[in-house]
Amino acid sequence: MYPTISDLLQDFFGFYLPLPIQTFGFMLAVSFLCAAYTLRLELMRKEGLGLLRSVEVKTIVGKAATPVDLLISFLSGFVVGYKLVYMFANYSEFVNDTQGVLLSMKGSLPGGLVLGVVFAYMRYRESEKQKLPTPKIEIQKLRPHELVGNITMVAALSGILGEKIFHNLENLDELAADPIGSLLSFSGLTMYGGLIVGAATVMWYGRKQGIQPLMLADATAPGLMLAYGTGRLGCQLSGDGDWGIVNMNVKPDWLSWLPDWAWAYNYPNNVISEGIPIPGCTGRHCMMLPDAVFPTPLYEAVACIGLFFLIWAVRKNFNVTGKVFAFYLLLNGIERLAIEQIRVNNEFSFLGMMVTQAEVIAVVLILLGVAGLTLLKKKDTPLLS
Repeated sequence: MYPTISDLLQDFFGFYLPLPIQTFGFMLAVSFLCAAYTLRLELMRKEGLGLLRSVEVKTIVGKAATPVDLLISFLSGFVVGYKLVYMFANYSEFVNDTQGVLLSMKGSLPGGLVLGVVFAYMRYRESEKQKLPTPKIEIQKLRPHELVGNITMVAALSGILGEKIFHNLENLDELAADPIGSLLSFSGLTMYGGLIVGAATVMWYGRKQGIQPLMLADATAPGLMLAYGTGRLGCQLSGDGDWGIVNMNVKPDWLSWLPDWAWAYNYPNNVISEGIPIPGCTGRHCMMLPDAVFPTPLYEAVACIGLFFLIWAVRKNFNVTGKVFAFYLLLNGIERLAIEQIRVNNEFSFLGMMVTQAEVIAVVLILLGVAGLTLLKKKDTPLLS
């Protein structure tokens, strides 16, 4: 496993380059970029079909910077400088404990003060250049695809918040034992939480910008599936604990072409350091699982990236707004419900059955997908997807 990008580079290319980049975090960033790129393409396609129009954004031009504006700029620069200067001055510590340094109170006070003043001065100079005797309101027209950057930021922040909330709801014992650590830790993310909270927030933001929620949902559907797949690649590469149950079965003959590690894997050097010590290993991540398990993150990555191509191929065939998103919900629910059967997860009693949080959500998604595809059939709306 490769807890950091440095570990991956060393294994693949034979040299060690100390980088403060966690593999899972890197793949999470890649996921957001993939979702943003496909969303941009879909919005541009819909604009070309005349289904989406420009949105109006009001901005105040020529207004001088207020004390509050300067204070916000100073505080932003202070935080950046406080951390950045310390990280450069203590680079080895930052590489070895990236999360610890970022979440600690460690920093450089002079660096924070200097960069804070620089940010505030830059904000002041910029406002002075654009200052008018009488500020005026300008209406700027933006095409929906030009809002992708804002949509991605909204999705990222709300999605990560949702992942943390759902993970802690699923692991209340961990939350009770260490509330601060559980809430601030970069580990422990439930992707369905990110999907639900992120999607709801993006729909809300799109509506405020004048974009029909179902139209935006259709446009985001392919990218959501792709992002889920690439995110699971991050889980697989780092070994973040999202693996399956113990697999003591002999690999079937019809899967003889499949590498052994893709059938059952011990996740050596996993990022959460779970399992038993690896003989002769030195370093921070020298543990592996005592028994080989199903590498479910790999299975989900392959399945979801494949399902992305399916959605991308058939998206133009849906003739009613909302059906692409309904199709996505159906596929997502089926995929996750299937993988939960061989995946390690916390169970709870629900209607007399022992189920996981993901299984319940997956069933709900399947029902929503079926309902959407069925009910939208009855609409005589022209092509809107």
